[in-house]
Amino acid sequence: MDDTPDAAGRRELTEQILGAEQDERRRIALFLHDGPVQSLSGIALMLDAVGDFLKRGATEQAREILDKALSRTRTTIGELRDLSFNLEPVVLRDHGFGMAVNALAQEKGIEHEMKIELDVGAAELLGERSQAALYQIVREALESAIRRGPPQAFSVLIEPGEQQTLAVTIRDDAPSERRRRSIEVLEERARTLGAVISVDNAEHESTMRIVLPIYAASE
Repeated sequence: MDDTPDAAGRRELTEQILGAEQDERRRIALFLHDGPVQSLSGIALMLDAVGDFLKRGATEQAREILDKALSRTRTTIGELRDLSFNLEPVVLRDHGFGMAVNALAQEKGIEHEMKIELDVGAAELLGERSQAALYQIVREALESAIRRGPPQAFSVLIEPGEQQTLAVTIRDDAPSERRRRSIEVLEERARTLGAVISVDNAEHESTMRIVLPIYAASE
């Protein structure tokens, strides 16, 4: 058995990745169970009621419930579409990290009237899987800021760091501190990159710093 420092480091990284993937599967399973699955069960009950009303000739009641079922169906489709996009946006797969983050920033910036600044070119050094993991961190950080605010300003800076690392700095001016659970989610995602996250909550600005070891960029 290889017990060299490099081998031990690889085993530790593998365990971190497997743990983070398991956490991600658990989050998806809980989301599906508590969201779309429950909604579809409710829709099925509504449609049963529609059939019962139609048998009794109560068309107005049937139409009212059918409208509610259609509305819930559209909402559920939207939830599943968002889940699919968040798991792997097509633009990330086809055009890379920079384009995907810019598309996300444009959408959220317009929706919530935020000023968003991005300097993320250095992320193109990362492999495809690492870019996907880092994209999820940026997306979650942005959505967390929106839940707390939304902020007036949000920025992401990615640049070469010391000792063969990439340094990611994410800032926002959303009110109130980040919830501990939201930080834990980001920490779990960072584990897939072997990265370390630190968060500084100042009075008018929250800053998150992420340091990625160079091996995350050499997949």
